[in-house]
Amino acid sequence: MAEPVTADLELWPIGNCQVSALIDRDAAIVWGCVPRVDGDPVFCSLLNGDRSEAGVWRFELEDQVSARQEYIRNTPILVTRLEAEDGSAVEVLDFCPRFEGKGRMYRPVAIGRIVRPVSGNPRIRVVLRPMKNYGAQIAATTNGTNHVRYLVGPQALRLSTDAPVGYILEQRSFRIEDDTHFFLGPDEPFAGNLREEIRRMEQATRKYWQQWVRGLATPFEWQDEVIRCAITLKLCQHEETGAIVAALTTSIPEAPHSQRNWDYRYCWIRDSYYTVQALNRLGALDVLEKYLGYLRNIVDAAKGGSIQPLYSVMGESELDETTAAYLAGYRGMGPVRRGNAAYKQIQHDCYGQIVLPTVQGFIDRRLLRMADERDFESLEEVGEMAWRMHDQPDAGLWEFRTRQEVHTYSAVMSWAACDRLAMTAEWLGKQERADLWRERADVIRARIEEEAWVENGEEGGHYGASFESDYLDASLLQMVELRFLSPDNERFQSTFAAVERHLRRGDFMLRYAAEDDFGKPETAFNVCTFWLIEALHLAGRDEEARRLFETMLSHTTRSGLLSEDLDYESSELWGNFPQTYSLVGVINCAGLLSKPWSQVR
Repeated sequence: MAEPVTADLELWPIGNCQVSALIDRDAAIVWGCVPRVDGDPVFCSLLNGDRSEAGVWRFELEDQVSARQEYIRNTPILVTRLEAEDGSAVEVLDFCPRFEGKGRMYRPVAIGRIVRPVSGNPRIRVVLRPMKNYGAQIAATTNGTNHVRYLVGPQALRLSTDAPVGYILEQRSFRIEDDTHFFLGPDEPFAGNLREEIRRMEQATRKYWQQWVRGLATPFEWQDEVIRCAITLKLCQHEETGAIVAALTTSIPEAPHSQRNWDYRYCWIRDSYYTVQALNRLGALDVLEKYLGYLRNIVDAAKGGSIQPLYSVMGESELDETTAAYLAGYRGMGPVRRGNAAYKQIQHDCYGQIVLPTVQGFIDRRLLRMADERDFESLEEVGEMAWRMHDQPDAGLWEFRTRQEVHTYSAVMSWAACDRLAMTAEWLGKQERADLWRERADVIRARIEEEAWVENGEEGGHYGASFESDYLDASLLQMVELRFLSPDNERFQSTFAAVERHLRRGDFMLRYAAEDDFGKPETAFNVCTFWLIEALHLAGRDEEARRLFETMLSHTTRSGLLSEDLDYESSELWGNFPQTYSLVGVINCAGLLSKPWSQVR
């Protein structure tokens, strides 16, 4: 039996926009939920403490001494080479099928794996032990000649394979002398020749992703990094509805033993706004189009009322927060949470984050479905909420659980909602509506300038994180991105100086330094470091911005990705993974700092 290993975030995502899985450095699937990202984690070894033998699917090579991994270029198809002491080696190829066929996208709840002998006489042991009910028990099995059924819930998973089924059931080592195929998917007989079908699926999946990447407008520099982040952001979209989840995991702590363990497998309106904004810059309109459809359904369900900060990928509004009693947590640092109580919170920035991406639907002629008059009427209802709530207390974008204030970021987002509605109304020739929204935007602007500004003597003053207090948070740097201020605005420059002075920790940035519900933050928030890099660029400090950007890239996993947080002393990654916010930061900063293509074309 393999020695238990300490879990870390050196993980490689695979997926098909229906299901996803995280694979560790030895080709073990240690995290994966069915039938979708917020479902039961049948592979939960990542959060199973020292019970790493359960909730896992791995291929153990006898006397293994090394492993190396890489994605097939411009795809989320992973190849892991495992080598043994005697020189024997195998390659494991992992993918989730995704390709067009019969007039639709084929993206089943399935994982394909091919184990290929590449040298010597390798012997492997297949450990496939999915669990059910959030780690409560290992799934029972039934089997036939060429398949095993895993009873993980109401819908079983079926493994179809040309490996000896008895060896798999008894976890016996066996010599692997030819390519061996595994397809874990729906509980139905595998149609066609297993070997030929899995190979055909992998080739079609490879072609799909490489064609998708071919359509991206990447910057000249850091192309590989941007492409990997773009592919991973797309994997975070549940294509059936268009929802985009904040991360693929739950309950990886923001800092060791901090209890800051949250379930991020849901669609935050805020995070999704930043995701589609970044992908728009690369021309990935398919993600935007799907997401706009999701937003229209959210707005319809709200019927002109308040919008929640987050919903399930199916648009479910009640996400009751409970704990999974049978999972010990990442490195034993529980609790493992299922659901997120933040859905009950009031966060007024969400109105702006619905309006801003939706506006593109009225203007961008490339879209398959252009927004119409009825869509504008619905959007105005969202704008009405932004207008009514712009100066009302909320939990803010950092989701404080025990206090409410009028957060400056929320007020600026409400201003942005009114500002963009005015712009859209002008575009549509609705001058009367444009005048109304412009007047409201001006009122909100004046209120922010009066209530959020903090005079600070010799330091020149700064905007506060809220109307009621003078503490700082990194979201104030977004005032330029949202076009509330210009980079040369004196108040912005003074605020940037104050934010950098109080929140910067070496090469990294805290979201805030003030104590919150769980004490003082212990780790840097990765997207805030990218906001710092953007602000440095706007301030004309490009050399420093590039240096910090390269530093952040040096802290990515081997898969080229980032989690939510980073220990600014040890540089270890913490928080849920892969985190959309952080990947957005890579894309945005690469676009800002890259040399232009005109230098090489």
